[in-house]
Amino acid sequence: QVQLVESGGGLVQAGGSLRLSCAASGRTFSLFAMGWFRQAPGKEREFVAAINWYGASTYYADSVKGRFTISRDNAKNTGYLEMNSLKPEDTAVYYCAARRAVGSYLYTDTSAYNYWGQGTQVTVSS
Repeated sequence: QVQLVESGGGLVQAGGSLRLSCAASGRTFSLFAMGWFRQAPGKEREFVAAINWYGASTYYADSVKGRFTISRDNAKNTGYLEMNSLKPEDTAVYYCAARRAVGSYLYTDTSAYNYWGQGTQVTVSS
């Protein structure tokens, strides 16, 4: 089992920045691929970014490419999502997710992940 806890959400003005963290415990986090997803009210959960077990490969949704950066520190069992140039349409609950996987393949579908955090709210005001 892996337990994931997100933090770092909050209220920010458009154009601002936030850094989300995802603290993992329970198993060897370094053997897990990780992803970030978000869900706005009335919408389905959507893919934001993914990173492989070692951090060498990343992939982003087109809507956040160039503004968001996913990273991880396996020594600290923590993943991150740096969000810059935030827009009101980025407002959502953000979730981190993990699945045991080594290699360079990146997972963008919610069904690919076994473990999920509880989510952290990000609100961007205009």
